[in-house]
Amino acid sequence: MAGCVFCAIVVGSASAFLVADEPSGVAFLDTRPVFRGHVLVIPREHFATLGDLPGPDLAGYFGLVQRISAAVEAGLGSGGTFVAINNRVSQSVPHLHTHVVPRTKGDGLRGFFWPRHRYADDAEAADYATRIAASLTGP
Repeated sequence: MAGCVFCAIVVGSASAFLVADEPSGVAFLDTRPVFRGHVLVIPREHFATLGDLPGPDLAGYFGLVQRISAAVEAGLGSGGTFVAINNRVSQSVPHLHTHVVPRTKGDGLRGFFWPRHRYADDAEAADYATRIAASLTGP
């Protein structure tokens, strides 16, 4: 869709620190991460909300989300992940995206107040993307 930054990432006309690029979706680092290693997973085709994603696409999309969640834990040594979707309200880009946020006990994340932690530079972001991608399993 014209003007959608996530669609631009899918076709390669906008840059992102890619973690996965598969038929069921694309995963990349959030540019304003809650914690370093915060990944966004999007379907390749433009759908504004979860309700717009066709039923037959659910298994592939959420299979990728599940694998990214496991890869974030394994690749970063986090204690777990927080997985969330906003539909319209608080949805900064109107293209379906699922947040996969690394968590550790005592990390300070409470409720839905999400402080943001930027990467020091592109090299640090690339390192996080590489570590998560290296832990990704399956197709």
